[in-house]
Parts: sequence; C-alpha cells; structure tokens
Amino acid sequence: MNLMLAEREATRRERLTPLGRLEALCDPGSLELVRTRIASRSARSAPGDGVVAGAGTVGGRPVYCYAQDQGFAGGSLGTAQAETIVRVLELAERASAPVVGFIASGGARIDEGAGALGGYGAIFRRHVALSGRVPQISVITGTSAGGGAYSPALTDFVVMTEGSRLFLTGPAVVQEVMGEDVTKDELGGPRVHSRNGVCDLVAEDDHAAAELVRDLLGHLPQSSSEPPATAIPQEPFTMNPGAAVPSDPRKVYDVRTVIRSISDSSSMLELSPRWARNMVTALTRLNGHPVGVIANQPHHLGGVIDSAASEKAATFIRRCDAFGLPLVVLVDTPGFLPGTKQEGLGVIRHGAGLLHAFSAARVPKVTVVLRKAYGGGFITMNSRELGADLVLAWPGAEIGVLGARQAVGIVHRRAIEAAPDPGAEQDRLAAEYAEEHLSADVAAAAGDVDEVVEPADTRGRLTWALSVLGTSNERSQT
Repeated sequence: MNLMLAEREATRRERLTPLGRLEALCDPGSLELVRTRIASRSARSAPGDGVVAGAGTVGGRPVYCYAQDQGFAGGSLGTAQAETIVRVLELAERASAPVVGFIASGGARIDEGAGALGGYGAIFRRHVALSGRVPQISVITGTSAGGGAYSPALTDFVVMTEGSRLFLTGPAVVQEVMGEDVTKDELGGPRVHSRNGVCDLVAEDDHAAAELVRDLLGHLPQSSSEPPATAIPQEPFTMNPGAAVPSDPRKVYDVRTVIRSISDSSSMLELSPRWARNMVTALTRLNGHPVGVIANQPHHLGGVIDSAASEKAATFIRRCDAFGLPLVVLVDTPGFLPGTKQEGLGVIRHGAGLLHAFSAARVPKVTVVLRKAYGGGFITMNSRELGADLVLAWPGAEIGVLGARQAVGIVHRRAIEAAPDPGAEQDRLAAEYAEEHLSADVAAAAGDVDEVVEPADTRGRLTWALSVLGTSNERSQT
C-alpha cells in the first residue's frame, strides 16, 4: 500500500507537458485546441512553434488558455507563436472569458529579429486591452526572460512554480554589465518575486499550480460586466473572531485567524503572503459570495502601514474593483511607519495611492475596526469620510489621532514631569483620555463609526451589509 501511495505521489509531482498543463487546468474532456499543429494523438506533447493553445471550461465556465514549451527553441517567441497567443487573447476578449497562460520563454527568437520583437509588442497590447475586462492569469513554469517576463507582469495575477525563474536579463548579462555573480534562482526565483510583489502565489509543481488557478478563477467573474459566481453558503468552523484578538493592544496576533472565522468554511486564498507581511490581502466568501479582504497584520511590525503595504493593498483594491468584488477591511493599526527610510521610499506617494484606490473604488466597502485605528491609519484604511459604505467597530476598539499614552505625553507633558510618580500619572491620564476620546462609543456618537458590534456578530452584520449594498455594476448605473 505504501509503495502504491509513493508511486501516486511521484506521478503527481511529474513535470507536465505543455498540453498536460492545459488538461490539468480544464475540466476533464473539455479542452479543445486552437491554432495548434499536432501530428498525431501519440505526439500530443509536441506543440506547433513552441505553444499549445486551446479553450475549455473550469468549473463549467469557459476559459481560454495556452502553454509555451521550453523544450522547443528554448521557449523563445517567434512570429507564428505570437500570432497564436494574440489569437487566444482576441478570442477571450470576444467571448468575455478569462485567459490563462503557462509561461516558459527565453524571450524573443533571435533568428527572427524584429519580427519576434513585434510579436511581443502585439501580445503586450492585447494584455493591456484586456486589463480590467476579463481575468488574466499567468503561471510561470520554467525560465522566462525579457518579453517573457514583461508579458505575465501585464496580467492580473502571477503564479510561479517552485524551480521557475523570471527576470529581464539573465545571470550572464548581469555578470558582464554589472559585475555581479548571481544564480538564476537568486536573480528571479520564487523566493525573490514572492517577496517583491511580482508573484502573487507560489505552487509546488505544475499540478498544484493548476489547482491554484482553478481556485482563483472560482473567486472571479467571467468578465467585469458579470457578477462573480456564488457558491453554496458554508458556516465558518469558528464563530467568534474576537477569541483570537488579545484585549491588550500591545500583544500581537495573526489576523488571518479573524478572516477565517468570518469566512465560509473558514477558508481563504491569500495573495502575496510573503510581500509586505504587515498587510494581508485575501479572497474569500461570505455567505457564498466572493469578497476581497484587506487587513492590517499585527503579527508583523505591529500592523503598521508602510510603503510596501500601501502598494500591496492599493493593487489589490484595484483588482477587486475591476472585477466587482466587494471589499471587507479589517483595521488594527497604530498608523504609518515613521522614519527617514520610509520617507526615502516614498511613503507619501504610496500612501496617497492607497487613499486614491479606496476612494475611487465603486464596489461595496465595509470597514471593521477590531482593536485600534490611530491617525492617518484610520483614514487610509477606508474610513467613512473616505467612502466606506459602512464602518463597524468592536466594543474595545480605540479610534483617534494618537494612542492614549502618546497623546497625554504631548498634551500633559508638564503635569506628568511635575508629578511625584510620572509613570503612574501618565497611566492615569491615559486611561481618562482613552475613555473620553478614543472609545468606539465616542466615535459612534460623533458619526465616525456607524455601529458598535460584538465580535461574534461581525459575520452576520457583514453579510447583511453586503446583501443590501448591491454590486458595483448596479451602483455605476445609478
């Protein structure tokens, strides 16, 4: 029995052919090839001019797809291959259906010169034309360089398999021009791109990548003009998200536990989990409806917002807005990370980008303040004045310009210094300040919070709110 299981595991981990990747993606028996020259059934792994293209279904819904073959001229792109890929993108646009590309390309084919470069230009243009209209997903299955790196970067989501690489120029050119001795993995492996935002998801192998893409497509609509597909509602395994959150604002916790406790089946698909870990972006479902969740992550850097976190969240918001996914925003942040490094990284520009993304998004947006929201962090994380449709807060949440100790340290500095026990005096004044200025009830009375809800009621209130707020398509027509 153990030998049989081992054989199955070895088979599952086999590297798939280009055609095998398309078949792993599509529902069994649904794949039909497009513009692909195949001599015989026994030679189905040999694509024409280095690409296999086709159309099939995923979960019963149409999808277009193509896969490059690194074994054919290094996966380089020639004019014929470019025409096939462009044709697939055009068909996807015409059918208003998602398109998935399995990318493994050494770049433009040298012996075809400017024609190959023009082929990449045509592909880039089609990607841009489809941007925000139908979901575009790229899966990196080998080494992709030059145009083979830019092409996936123009799509909505990028998945990398372990052992794949993605870079503009290879190690030999880097060594010659820059004098750096670097390996392909160090230059553009999944460990690099999962930490810089280029790659959204990393899969163990081709099979796992196909499964990830099927899961991702299940959260997305066929096109921006259609609502996301719903599923059968499932209750979360844990009903009280507050159980995971310490009352002490100085203690850390993993906000993903909170997300799972409000999500159907306690499941979520986290995007870019290794990039900007102080901000969590995930796709999940509430009562069967796909939603996007953005959350500060106290487990990393205390949940502060920095340049990378701002960029990550803004990118995610724009994706969700393009494809009609309502946004749930979970707030627990002391604000923006200060310092010369952040200013040098352009935190003002990136923070403004996050503000712009929230303010411009047309999809329903609901905010829940879990524990604290101070200063610009409160505004930036989808405050009511910025455009939130509904702002909820848990009873123990604190909302204000500064934390209590910092605030009284400024306002009552002289009184604290003159006290016999400055520390005790600051604690006393901080407790008074928090009760008078920072409590969720005070914010609700001022109209900054719409409702104070118990943690156990959060899922129910979110489900109700999103059910009455309508879709982005409905809102744009009113």
